[in-house]
Amino acid sequence: MTHTTSAGQSGLATLEAQLQQDLTFLELPAKAWVPERTYQGNAVRDVVVIGAGMCGLAATAKLVLSGINNVVAYDAAPAGREGPWITFARMETLRSPKSLHGPALGLPQLTFRAWFTAQWGAEAWQALDKIPKDQWMDYLIWYRNVLDLPVQNNVRMTAIAFVDDLIAIDIEGAETGRVYTRRLVLATGRSGLGGFAVPEFLQGIDRQFWAHSADEIDFAALKGKRLAVIGAGASSMDNAATALEAGAGSVDMLIRRKAMPRINKMTGIGSQGVVHGMHQLPDAWKWKFVDYTATTQTPPPRASTLRVSRHANARFLLDCGIVAVHQDEKGLLIETTQGAMHYDFLIAATGFSNDFSGRAEFAALAPHIRTWADGRYTPDMGEPRSNMLEAPDLGPAFEFQQRVADSCPLLAHVYCFNDAAMLTHGKVSGDIPAVSAGAERLVRGITASLFAEDVETHFSNLVAYDIPELQGDEWTDSTPLIKQENAL
Repeated sequence: MTHTTSAGQSGLATLEAQLQQDLTFLELPAKAWVPERTYQGNAVRDVVVIGAGMCGLAATAKLVLSGINNVVAYDAAPAGREGPWITFARMETLRSPKSLHGPALGLPQLTFRAWFTAQWGAEAWQALDKIPKDQWMDYLIWYRNVLDLPVQNNVRMTAIAFVDDLIAIDIEGAETGRVYTRRLVLATGRSGLGGFAVPEFLQGIDRQFWAHSADEIDFAALKGKRLAVIGAGASSMDNAATALEAGAGSVDMLIRRKAMPRINKMTGIGSQGVVHGMHQLPDAWKWKFVDYTATTQTPPPRASTLRVSRHANARFLLDCGIVAVHQDEKGLLIETTQGAMHYDFLIAATGFSNDFSGRAEFAALAPHIRTWADGRYTPDMGEPRSNMLEAPDLGPAFEFQQRVADSCPLLAHVYCFNDAAMLTHGKVSGDIPAVSAGAERLVRGITASLFAEDVETHFSNLVAYDIPELQGDEWTDSTPLIKQENAL
């Protein structure tokens, strides 16, 4: 389905023309309005976005459309490989309904549906069940190109520093050096500000015997091997299925729960109320929602589960907690609540951590970032889950807040537009359904702060503006006539 015929190319060209007309009618992108800045002879960016996956693209697009033109997005991946879609996302299709508008920012011609039907037609759209993940990547590539977004690939941020009233970032790769910017957006995806969540029982185990589900994994090398996969979520199913399809000798799903979760709670209550109301709730209610969904857990998609269970050499071991893991020259001995088991390799589908203290590039930020553990959480809210306590306590536009007042004022110019923002802002900076709402919230905040920071310049521009609307010949001065009538 990803192959585009000549008719499809023609349809796509028509769609792109319609999109450009819509943008023209809406006067988008808006005219540039942010004053230019330099620092010691160096140009200063208005905003730098780190990450050009879906969230990074949506944020960059909204910034540009809002007239903040001096923007760049950096991504460490090569062009076309940003985000998880064709790297560690090993499902066959997206889990989100095909009709969700995703990063379209309220522009109908920018939706996946418009892009798809322009190439393959309405009948193919009706026949489509879920969006193939590779096709979603193709759509995001088109999204970036049709909006001509300023993205630079193969560039990695290595450090952040605060210099006077600016943020300095050090980068390496296709572009190397120091870049100065007024605002910094961290659109760093699922890994957020931390990285892989690794269970304590895997600490010290040689990496030749295990991988995290988001690692690059040589599945061909697992052919004929005995494999264990930890977890019962979507990622665990996708990795287990990929291994089985690559010829793994056997795959055991080690599932701590006594029963598989079956109901996707948050999807069931999805609404515009959730999107726009969750971040306005009192802290106790935010915690209650996230804590409850963590307790009930999100089930893996039915298709992903069937993709595993259709293999005769796959087993689902429920009520099977891991006590300890030992390694020897033959592989792994895993002690479980159901006894000891031997495996050649293990995949840990254990998610990600919000602990940003171990990331070298965030070293200048980490000591100052206020988290939910710093007074926002109180014991009466519920269980003190570590990954929730580690979450940053963000302001209304995703900006970081200081742990200690006045210790790092410029921290408010750095924005957490990634999965780590969920506890404060809801699911608007990581998942497809509400990413446009998240980008809108983010950019409104950045726009307001930049305008306020330059208020003297904007007022001077107001005073200096001298293009007359009236030329002086639009009326006749009646004052002399009135004076003459009054004299009579």
